Amino acid sequence: MRTVVAAVIERGDRRMLIGQRRKDDSSPLKWEFPGGKVEPGETPEDALRRELREELGASLTRAVEIARVQHRYAAANEVLEIIFFGASIAGEPIQPSVFEKTAWVLPRELGNFDFLAANSQLIALLASGKIKPAELLDKSA
Repeated sequence: MRTVVAAVIERGDRRMLIGQRRKDDSSPLKWEFPGGKVEPGETPEDALRRELREELGASLTRAVEIARVQHRYAAANEVLEIIFFGASIAGEPIQPSVFEKTAWVLPRELGNFDFLAANSQLIALLASGKIKPAELLDKSA
C-alpha cells in the first residue's frame, strides 16, 4: 500500500483550493486537493509540507488530519491510503506549478467538479458541512 497526503486549504471566506490535473497526467483533467506521495523516510506532515512547496510555492503553517481513506485503483492494481489534512498556508498568492488550473470553491460547489474517485467520501463530508477544516485547525491550535 502506498501513502498519499492531500491538503484541504480553506480560506477565511470558506472557499477551498482545488487543482485540475494536466491533460497528460494520469487521470487527466480530474480535480483533486493539492498533495502527493509520501517518500521513504518522510512523515505524512513532512510530505505535505514538501508537496505544497513544490506544487503551490506555499509554506505549510499548520495541519490537522481530517480524514483517512483507502482506495483501490483497478487500472493500477494498487491500494492507496490517502491522508487528508486541513491545512493553512503562508504564501498567498499561490504559484501553482503542476495543475492545468486551480480554483477556490465553496464546499457546496465541490460536487460540480469531476474529482478523482478516491476523493468522493471526503467531498460529501465537506459539501454537507460535516467536516469543516478551518474549525478543526482552530481547535488544534
